[in-house]
Amino acid sequence: MRNNQHKMKIGIVVNSSWNIYNFRAGLIKAFLQNHEVIAIAPDDGYRKSLEEMGCIFEPVPMECKGTNPINDALLVKRLVTAYKKHSLDVVLHYTIKPNIYGTLAAQLLKIPSINNVTGLGTVFLREGISSKIAQYLYRFTFRFPKTVFFQNKDDRELFINKSLVKESIARLLPGSGIDTNHFVPKKPTLSVPSKKEKKAFTFLLIARVLYDKGIAEYADAIKLLRSKGINARFQLLGKIDETKGLGVPEKQIKEWEKEGILKYLGTTGDVRPLISSADCIVLPSYREGTPRTLLEAACLGKPIITTDVPGCRETVIHNFNGYLCEVKNAYDLADKMQRMICLDKGKLKEMGINSRWLAETKFDQQIIIKRYTEVLDKVRVEDARKDFTTSRFGKMRSKVENRKQKQRRIASIQQEKVNPNVRNSRTVLIES
Repeated sequence: MRNNQHKMKIGIVVNSSWNIYNFRAGLIKAFLQNHEVIAIAPDDGYRKSLEEMGCIFEPVPMECKGTNPINDALLVKRLVTAYKKHSLDVVLHYTIKPNIYGTLAAQLLKIPSINNVTGLGTVFLREGISSKIAQYLYRFTFRFPKTVFFQNKDDRELFINKSLVKESIARLLPGSGIDTNHFVPKKPTLSVPSKKEKKAFTFLLIARVLYDKGIAEYADAIKLLRSKGINARFQLLGKIDETKGLGVPEKQIKEWEKEGILKYLGTTGDVRPLISSADCIVLPSYREGTPRTLLEAACLGKPIITTDVPGCRETVIHNFNGYLCEVKNAYDLADKMQRMICLDKGKLKEMGINSRWLAETKFDQQIIIKRYTEVLDKVRVEDARKDFTTSRFGKMRSKVENRKQKQRRIASIQQEKVNPNVRNSRTVLIES
C-alpha cells in the first residue's frame, strides 16, 4: 500500500455533495477515526459542511442524467485526475454515473473500487435505448469492482440474472443506514389538547416530485377519500424536478393546492419536525433501492404506507408497522389510507413502536459500517500481499522458492535415471 499499514485514503464518489452529507455522514465519521476521506462530487452547496466534518473535498462536475459520450469521456478524465491527485487506496462509488465511469477511472489506475447500487433509477423502469445502454455499461464496468452492494435482494437478483454482475461479488446492504441517535421519536406530552388544538389526521409524502414516486396516485387517492367526506390533511414534501418529463409539473402541483387536494411544503434541510408532526408517512413509489425517507419515518416511530415493490416492501411488515398497497393503484392506496385513519390510538402507537424496532434491528447505520469495514479490511490485506510480492524482499523470497522447486525437479529426474522402477511404481499408483 502507498500509505502505512493502518491508514488508507478512501474516496467517496457521488453525483451530489448533498447526497454525501445527508446519506453518508455516519459512514464518513466512522472512516475518519482511522483513515482519510476524500469526498468527490459536484459542489452544490455542501462543501463547507463536509470539510467541517473532516473530509477533503474535491469538486468534480458531473451530470446526473444523460448519455452524451463526450461528456461521459470527460467525466472519466476528471475522475482519473482526482483519483491520481489524492493517491487513493480505495474508491467507494454511489449512484449511476460514479458506479459506471468512476469504476472505469479506478480500473485505469488499478485502484480497488467498491460500488453501491442505491436504486435502479428510471432507466430500468422504462425499456428503451437508454436502458440498453445503461445495462451494457454496467455489464462492462462491473467486472472490475471488488464488491458491489445492493440495497434489496430483487435488484441483486436482477443484475445477476441479466449477467450485469458476478454473483460472487454481489452483496446485500440494508439501505444507506440510519442514525438511530439522530432520528429519535418525540416523547408524548402529558397535557391533553383542547378540541381547538386537535388537528386532523395528517399524511405526509416525502420524495422528489416525480411520477415514478407515485405522486399522481397519491393525488388520485386523496380525491377518492375527499369524495367519501373523509377529513384529513395531505402533505407533500420534496424537490420539483421537471427534467425530461419525468417530474410532475409545478403547474400541476399548484392546481392541486388550489383545489384543496394537498399542501405542498417545498424542501427542507431537516425533515424531523415535519415527520414528527405527521401521523403516517406515505410513499407509493414504483421501485426503490431502500427509500431513505421511509427509514427516517421508521426511526421516528411512524406508521408507514408504501407499495409492495422492491425496496419499499423491505421497510414495512404488513399490519405490523404499516400497510403495503398495490403499485400504480390509487384505489388500493386510498383503501389503506382510510384503514390507517380508522385505527384507534393504541394500534397507531403500536405500529409506530414497531417501526422504531425495525429501524433499530434492521437498518441501523452500524450494520452498514460493519459491512464496509469488512470489505476494506479485505482490500487492505490484498494490497499488503501485493506490496510484499513486489517488494525487494518479496522478490528475493520468490527467487529462493523458485530455485528450491527447480532443485527438487532436478533431483526427482536424477533419481528416476538411477532407478527406473521409481517411474514405473509412480505410474502404477496414478493408474490405480
